[in-house]
Amino acid sequence: MSWNTSRTALFLSLFAAIAAVCGCTTKVVHTAPMMEVPVSVAKATQRNIPVNLTAIGSASAYTTVSVESQVDAVLDEVHIKEGQFVKKGQLLFSLDARPFQASLAQAQANQAKDQAQAQLDEVQAQRYEALYQAGVGTKEQYDQMKSSLQAQQAAVRADEAAVESAQLQVSYCSIYALVSGRTGALQVYPGNIVKANSTPALIVINQVNPIYMSFSVPQQYLGDVQKFMARGRLRVEATPYGETKPEIGYLSFVDNSVDNTTGTIALKATFENGDYQLWPGQYSNVLLRLAEDENAIVVPTQAVQTGQDGDYIYVVKGDMSVEKRNVKVGRTAGADTVVLNGIQPGETVVTDGQLRLIPGMKVRFTASVTES
Repeated sequence: MSWNTSRTALFLSLFAAIAAVCGCTTKVVHTAPMMEVPVSVAKATQRNIPVNLTAIGSASAYTTVSVESQVDAVLDEVHIKEGQFVKKGQLLFSLDARPFQASLAQAQANQAKDQAQAQLDEVQAQRYEALYQAGVGTKEQYDQMKSSLQAQQAAVRADEAAVESAQLQVSYCSIYALVSGRTGALQVYPGNIVKANSTPALIVINQVNPIYMSFSVPQQYLGDVQKFMARGRLRVEATPYGETKPEIGYLSFVDNSVDNTTGTIALKATFENGDYQLWPGQYSNVLLRLAEDENAIVVPTQAVQTGQDGDYIYVVKGDMSVEKRNVKVGRTAGADTVVLNGIQPGETVVTDGQLRLIPGMKVRFTASVTES
């Protein structure tokens, strides 16, 4: 083999090796796949959303009665216990009634005596009238007997009033509950002399069924409250601190003036309080329902983001890519936000993972789609 032939063969071998290397390199080059961002999503829904006002309220007794004695007497017996629920008409206290019973007996005796005398005077007056008509008796004697009868009849009426007064004094010795409610601490114990209308009272009864809840709202809502009250009763929910179940009542009072020191208007709601969940002096979270936004489009509040151009939401399209949608939002109701425009019911919105998204990026759901 000549030297030229050997050199040609060497060049051909190198060219084949280079071509082989280039061919292998071309086979391993490929495009990297697009990354899918994991996100949490929810469906935009359309439903009625309540229009609510929230406040802090304080419960107060529907009626408070201070039980006092109406006579001066010795407290004989207490028929209840402190903190007990009592019913209207239930006997609470007994006072020593013996002095008043004696006065009643004396008044009844005087009445009986004067009634007997009045009956005698009536008979004599009739007799003198007959003598006068017959021309035997004088007009002066007849007038005297008639006047005596009238005076005695007046004395009988006075005796009747005295008996009624004595009976009333006796009745005051038994003290009954004027309202149903819960009693407070006992202030006077048996054996002590109680004075008429003296302080402290024997006991205080708070009527807690029904019960009031007082609260205030900013004055700018006064017009809304009055407008919706004219349409019907306004529902109020009161949840005592530490409780989860609200008590349901209705707005029953709007104050006639605004507090110019706080800029608020005082309101009061009435609750049946059948299970005694509310207690006088207890604080509660109060929710006043004014009305409902009908057919409002809502999304979870965490789906709404705020940027330089305002509020926006990432919407997942059918090909699992996201679209940045500018929206106009309304008010927030609980965990949901009302969207005034920019979203349609049934669209899927991103609720978590927005910070890793850009428009057009593909996503995958970390959980099943839920409705807001």
